[in-house]
Amino acid sequence: MQEFLKAAVIAATSLGASVAHAGGPVIIEEEGQPEVVAESPRSGWIVPVVIGLALVCAIACGGGDDDPAPDTGSK
Repeated sequence: MQEFLKAAVIAATSLGASVAHAGGPVIIEEEGQPEVVAESPRSGWIVPVVIGLALVCAIACGGGDDDPAPDTGSK
């Protein structure tokens, strides 16, 4: 009986040891933080163009008085 018990203990120990060390150590590598890139505004050119058009219109239209000369009453 001791011969059987000795063989069973050796078999259980060898099987248990091989399963416990299977695969090796687990190494977890930390990933770097994702790089955050700020996007440039898409409408960055609209405001200067609108202001430029308003200035061109103001210069081209003049801004003078379109009223006729006042009537002085001479006939």
